Formats: sequence, C-alpha cells, structure tokens
Amino acid sequence: MQSKTRIFDQPQPLVERMIMNVEKVIVGKRETIEKAFVAMLSGGHLLLEDVPGVGKTMLVRALARTIGCEFKRIQCTPDLLPSDVTGVSVFNVKTNDFEFRPGPLMTPIVLADEVNRTSPKTQSAFLEAMEEKRVTIDGVSYELPKPFVLLATQNPVDYEGTYALPEAQMDRFMMKLSLGYPTPEQEILMLDRLQDRQPLDHLKPVIVQDEFVQLQREATMIHVDNTLKDFIVRLALATREHADLYLGASPRASYALMRAAQTSAYMKGRSFVVPDDIKDLVLPIWTHRLILTSEARMTGKSADTILTGLLASLQTPVLRYVSAK
Repeated sequence: MQSKTRIFDQPQPLVERMIMNVEKVIVGKRETIEKAFVAMLSGGHLLLEDVPGVGKTMLVRALARTIGCEFKRIQCTPDLLPSDVTGVSVFNVKTNDFEFRPGPLMTPIVLADEVNRTSPKTQSAFLEAMEEKRVTIDGVSYELPKPFVLLATQNPVDYEGTYALPEAQMDRFMMKLSLGYPTPEQEILMLDRLQDRQPLDHLKPVIVQDEFVQLQREATMIHVDNTLKDFIVRLALATREHADLYLGASPRASYALMRAAQTSAYMKGRSFVVPDDIKDLVLPIWTHRLILTSEARMTGKSADTILTGLLASLQTPVLRYVSAK
C-alpha cells in the first residue's frame, strides 16, 4: 500500500534548483523545462517535436543528469528490431537454459531519438512499456524500474524514410513540446557557454532516483475538487462533439490532464489544484491527441485554435472552498 507520508513539505526550492540546473545547459527555455518536469513527475512520457539542432537531445540528457537516474539512448532507424529495444533471451550453454539480456528500454530514463524513423513493428515495442511499465519477452513479463520515463524526439520537417506514430501511441505520450529557436541574445549566451567547454559534462545531479520517485508519489496526494474534474470532463466531451474534430480527447487524456494539474500545483507548493493549473496545460497535453477533419485542415484550422476556443466558451469553475483532504 502506498505511503501517504510527505517528505518534501516545501517542494518549490528543490524544484527550482532542478529547473535552474537544466538551464545551465538549455538557455532561455524555462517554460518548456518546467512542463517537461511536470510530465516526468506525473509519471508521463514526453514527445519533443522540433527541427534539428535546437537541443532536444541535450534537454533529455540534462533532465536525466539532474535527477541522477541512469540514462540510455536508442537511435531509431528503419532496421531497428523490437528485441534491440526490449532485450532478448539468449541460450547459455553453460547453464543449459535461456537467460534474459535486458535492452535499453529497461532503464529509468530512455531517449528514443527520431522515433518516427523506426518501423511500426519496433514502435509497437514501446507501447506496453509506456502504459503498463513492463515488457513481455517470450511470454515472461519484466517490470521496468521506477521511475520509468520515455522521452522521444521526432523531426517534423523531414518526412522521407519516416513512419508516422499511430494514434494509440500518440495518446500514450502525456505531452508534446517543442523548444523552438532561441532569440539572438539567447543564442549568443549559448555560444559563450560552449566556447571552451560543454556545460553538460559538468552538470551535477540535484536529487537522487529515490527522491524523484518520492516526489512523484507526493504529487498524487494533491487534492482535485469535483468541480474541476467536471470541468475536465466537459472539456473532453466538447472535443468529442466538435464538428471540426474527427477524434477528440480520450479518457486517458482526461486523466493525464488531471495528473499533470496535480503535479503543477505540487511544484508551486499548493496542496490543491486551481483552474489555471488545468488551463495552462491543456494545449501541450491534448493537441497531439486530436485529429482534425479534412475540411478543417483545408481551411487552416489547428488543434491549438480549437482548444483555445473551447476553453473560452466553457465557464471556468470557481472554487468556493478547498477540501481538507
């Protein structure tokens, strides 16, 4: 049974140190870093979609080093096999039996670089791990470590030799984020830092793996008022009934939004969720899950604009009191 004891009564200073540690490597992207930590502390997985060279891989490495977890990188290519990801059973002639050799997926922090470059068969090897935190090889299930976070990158501009992620897999990513280009001032600062050394080589952990798992547990204790749960469900229902959307938000999307709102409130030092926690996270958590109709795409509409319009049309709940739970 999960312990309800809180160790970090004031998590904000620790979270701030974690964010500032990553900022030693990634310049001028504080909001993206904060949301990445929200996804990871919520036990979710993160998809980074951006053009090459803006620091996607560097961000993942900095996140892994900050929380002191073992990190492995999978370079996704068309010839990558599922066994290359999950591991394989090998016959040992000395013991006259098969022994399991774990793949890189059996690691707390995993980077699947250019995940849309590998075949659908290999992409499916990630599905069980992302949802159930385990992998099954030759009929035997192996539990993944805690925490287990998959961070994947994909290039949105080079489609040659790529395989689009299916909707079921996209729905398993809690968030989709992009870094974007830095401002000229930020790029100059980046060049200054990289002139004589690589900041990532000198990055030290802020917390250890067990402390990160404890932070994840404590984030689940944050209270969510029933009016806010109703708000999330009404918003999800609105996407399912929207004329411009072929596919709306799933129940998994509703759960992901609630969990992320809990984590966001926890990172800010609150014991309860407020409406702004939800509204600030709807776009990065839901836009990649929605599919527009062909007519909507032809008229230049986007999931972002549709969600923004729905948020404006729904009445935001007012919390008259906060439960003592």
